[in-house]
Amino acid sequence: MNKPSEGRLRVVIEGVEPEIDGGRFPIKRIAGDCISVEADIFTDGHDAISALLLYREGTSTKWMETPMEFLQNDRWKGYFAVEKIGRYFYSLAAWVDQFKSWRKDVAQKIEARQDTSVDYQVVAEIIEEAQKRSIGEDAVYMQKCISTIRSPDIRKSAKAKLALSDELLTLMERYPNRCLETIYERELMVIVDRARARFSTWYEVFPRSCALNSKRHGTFKDCEKLLPYISKMGFDVLYFPPIHPIGYTSRKGKDNAVKAKYLDPGTPWAIGSEEGGHKSVHPDLGTINELINLIAKAKKYGIEIALDIAFQCSPDHPYVTEHPEWFCWRPDGTIQYAENPPKKYQDIYPLDFQTNNWPELWDEMKSIVDFWIDHDVRIFRVDNPHTKPFVFWEWLIDSVKRQYPDVIFLAEAFTRPKIMYRLAKLGFSQSYTYFAWRIMRWEIEQYFNELNRTKLGEYFRPSLWPNTPDILSDYLRDGGRPAFIVRLVLAATLGSSYGIYGPAYELCENRRKDDVSEEYLDSEKYEIKNWDIENASSLSGFIATVNRLRKKNPALQANLSCHFHSTDNDQIVCYSKTSGKNVILVFVNLDYHYRQSGWTELNLDELGIADGRPYRVQDLLKGVGHRWIGAQNYVELDPHEIPVHIFKVSTD
Repeated sequence: MNKPSEGRLRVVIEGVEPEIDGGRFPIKRIAGDCISVEADIFTDGHDAISALLLYREGTSTKWMETPMEFLQNDRWKGYFAVEKIGRYFYSLAAWVDQFKSWRKDVAQKIEARQDTSVDYQVVAEIIEEAQKRSIGEDAVYMQKCISTIRSPDIRKSAKAKLALSDELLTLMERYPNRCLETIYERELMVIVDRARARFSTWYEVFPRSCALNSKRHGTFKDCEKLLPYISKMGFDVLYFPPIHPIGYTSRKGKDNAVKAKYLDPGTPWAIGSEEGGHKSVHPDLGTINELINLIAKAKKYGIEIALDIAFQCSPDHPYVTEHPEWFCWRPDGTIQYAENPPKKYQDIYPLDFQTNNWPELWDEMKSIVDFWIDHDVRIFRVDNPHTKPFVFWEWLIDSVKRQYPDVIFLAEAFTRPKIMYRLAKLGFSQSYTYFAWRIMRWEIEQYFNELNRTKLGEYFRPSLWPNTPDILSDYLRDGGRPAFIVRLVLAATLGSSYGIYGPAYELCENRRKDDVSEEYLDSEKYEIKNWDIENASSLSGFIATVNRLRKKNPALQANLSCHFHSTDNDQIVCYSKTSGKNVILVFVNLDYHYRQSGWTELNLDELGIADGRPYRVQDLLKGVGHRWIGAQNYVELDPHEIPVHIFKVSTD
């Protein structure tokens, strides 16, 4: 074994948190967050240590420093704030502190009434060495300390008072001897996003159906007319499935029929025709300028437009003739269409990311994102990212966010957990989840504890969707209106980001194609729908109320404070979220058929309530309050009234 380059370095730094996969991937935060960093920091022997947390904004080469505090068992903790979106880096430094070691030892000697004569000579030399780095009044004060400590005319008690004073300690901390400091071996990264990456409320709508009661193809101008409705419900992201020209070859018909009829519009995910590809808009929707006008008008309502990124082509896409090398050709001379056996997508050609011409393909895919960014789009929902190489996404997202750090990418990846988590590590700002299929109380508790109580919370931001154009769950199909209310409240309060596919959701659309698949009957993916958003049975008013509560209560705008509480009824799930003094307590009856009741066993510490102290729970949906005492309280929820309580907790 070779000798280390600096054999006098004695401090060890390890067990750093947060750190993802040995620093391979960044953690994620929002501008304005304060980041807590912990580490095991220790040395041989009994000497005292000083430790610093180092951090810098990504464009700066200068490290800022803040002291770390000792916790226990060689564990240290420090904090720094990330003020701007972009990148930050952090690391740690620590060294054996001669002055603090001397101070600790002398204090013990004095308590034991041992002779300290030589110790004052030692500390005078330590202070003298530090004085060389000091300036101004600090240098003058240090010289006075040295003279006093060395003077034979000063009593030991006076020397001790001065040498052990907090004032001198503060001064010595200002000018430490760091020539033998240990620097942590890694620089760790933080990706800092804007607030909407953590807290957002999505509404998905097919723009071609925005003409509502008309049978014609909807336009961007029709979408403008829906903005007041969407804004009134409290959504701040309006997401469109692909808005590009749709291919004609192998076009799918109603309910995914293999052969389309003459007027069938096809599925928007079969992108490309003679009218253009990924940088064009469907001519029946309007023009790019009309889309730009829609984006501008949406902003006036506090709404951002999110576009779908689907890197795939219809057989009619210009890429097929211009770049045939980007596709997988079969021995019979045809291009391999998309398959997920037994499902077949004859109207879609996947791109071959293993092509020898991959650099050109990558650049072209990025140019699509850049094109829409240039047209003022800053949020993208990415279709099936798990079917493209991980290394591609890391490159693309990193390249985009270096230039446009405000861009948000949502990963639509309903796949295996490790793949979903890898995509999040690679840069996706938000990620779809398994929420739609977590129905039982134990499933909900287990899943969200995994998301919020493990390292996943450092980089995986869940986006909860109770339905999508592809997903109509058994729960929604069978449970009717009460089920739609339950899943809406769970999504909106368990997740700081959630979305619904509407107007299907607020109209409680639950007709399914069959008992096997989760496909809607008369799916909007294959036809233009005429939605009656004025229907008296719509949940739009309830949704508006829930979204208003989300915006008023900071506790509902983040996830990591989520804590589940016990009840004696497995049909009632209970959880709380906190942000400072804002405390929200939620009860949900998971049984959409019957009234359920039970007794709580609340964790009062999580609610900030002292044991035995009365507190008030205000029902934010019904506008009534209750005075509770202790952990055990009675709740009763009727699915045919309002099957949920959203309480705001406060002390009397």
